[in-house]
Amino acid sequence: MIDERSATAAPVTGLRERKKRRTRNALLRAALVLFLSQGYERTTVDEITDAVHVSQRTFFRYFANKEEVVFALQELVEARFVAELHARPAAEGPFEALRGAALAAWDTVEVTLSEVVPVDLYMRSYRLIESTPALLAVHLRRSTELEERISRLIGAREGLDVDADPRPRVAVAAFCGVTRVTGRLWGRGEDTSVESIRRLTETYLDRIGPALTSSWRGSA
Repeated sequence: MIDERSATAAPVTGLRERKKRRTRNALLRAALVLFLSQGYERTTVDEITDAVHVSQRTFFRYFANKEEVVFALQELVEARFVAELHARPAAEGPFEALRGAALAAWDTVEVTLSEVVPVDLYMRSYRLIESTPALLAVHLRRSTELEERISRLIGAREGLDVDADPRPRVAVAAFCGVTRVTGRLWGRGEDTSVESIRRLTETYLDRIGPALTSSWRGSA
């Protein structure tokens, strides 16, 4: 005999989770729109909650502060990059795997964010981070933490102890340095598309080998 309570529990739970996800996404979208239109520092939590017609208590149920809202999308994209890196063929060298994962993450960024925000809103928030000193400082700290995580992942792929062999950290430092440079350059440009930052990233990553190992004299 079917237990009616068990039969209805899953749909109710699923509905509740979907409602929570919709509320969180609505808060995230409203916050980003306000940050972009009037500035991160000038936007208050009250303005965000008013835009979604919820209480402050609801906001803090999902986010610890405004900073956490800004980087929520970054976390999604970083998680996609890490997943892509895990999935790279074992035969690929470390830098080839990093390059492939980075480009794959940009290729799928719209799908990654489709349930949360339009990709254009994410790209504009990416620029917001680069142009807001307080957010840029947090971004650099988070980048350092991600860099260590990636170094350990690369070390595991290669069967190396990153605390004994410097190569994983050196490779990841070079890779992350390139991505920071391309992000900064892209943020200063007029083209805000995913295609433009992907193209810039690919160009710079493809130059890193020759830049580090070859003479620059007489070359374009």
